[in-house]
Amino acid sequence: MRNDRREWLTALTFLLPALLLIAFFILWPALETLRLSFYSEDGFVGLANFRDVLTDRDTLNLDRFPTRLPPWGSLVNNALWVLIHLPLTVILGLALAVLFNKVRGLWANLAKVAIFLGMVTPLIVGGVIIRFLFDETAGIVPALAHWLGLGEPLDKTWTAYPETALFALILGSVWLWTGFSMVLHSAGLSTIDPELYEAAEIDGATEWHKFWRITLPLLWPVTAVVIALTLLWELKIFDIVFVATQGGPGGASLVLALQMYLIGFRELDPYRAAAVATLLTLVSLVIGVWFARRTVGVGREG
Repeated sequence: MRNDRREWLTALTFLLPALLLIAFFILWPALETLRLSFYSEDGFVGLANFRDVLTDRDTLNLDRFPTRLPPWGSLVNNALWVLIHLPLTVILGLALAVLFNKVRGLWANLAKVAIFLGMVTPLIVGGVIIRFLFDETAGIVPALAHWLGLGEPLDKTWTAYPETALFALILGSVWLWTGFSMVLHSAGLSTIDPELYEAAEIDGATEWHKFWRITLPLLWPVTAVVIALTLLWELKIFDIVFVATQGGPGGASLVLALQMYLIGFRELDPYRAAAVATLLTLVSLVIGVWFARRTVGVGREG
């Protein structure tokens, strides 16, 4: 009994400095942010800050949508990031990993390096690159649109129009994140036993059947990690949007993290900024809990 108590006290002694740092720099600021989100300069206001953030039509340009959507503020733009960016990066990363697992040589290695460069490129630099890619005078995308005869606003500066600004950021950032998906899926492919494919070939399986019945199910744990981390990245995206458009034009590309910054440091309203931070944390927490459960489930199955 004494030995158990001594071991417990020894462990607590080593853990105490880390626990104090976590409590001071993470737990206390999080609780203080949550408290501020229910207050204003006039005192306790309940959910009014959340209502103002989610119903403020001035922070979101809805002209690019075919029908008028509920005024969910910049949360709509984050949702569009998830709906477009997530499947593109996950599917492209998986497809490229499978392709480069079969195709070898100098050109394949150069292609992998080019794709991987997006992963190590600072997001600030990525935002500048996106601005040039979609610029009317210097960008390749408007030039290609003009050559194809697509007309305005696709042959103009995409970041200058509310109809295309957000989509320019999303499509431009696909390169910045696809390398991450490709690297993780490539690592997952290296763990699959080649004998499974040999047995499938003996049974007459096609390349599609081998991918659908062997590769995809065995890569699902890796794909789940890619999906969860990509979702978290899309929810807290800030650098690219700030550098490329600063949320404009007219709030058309505004996202939650940038909205929190603008409200807190430009409008000097810590209460509404805390509401945005709390909202962002809650959405991220849901994804984090799902990812944790998925990880535990995979570990138990293994």
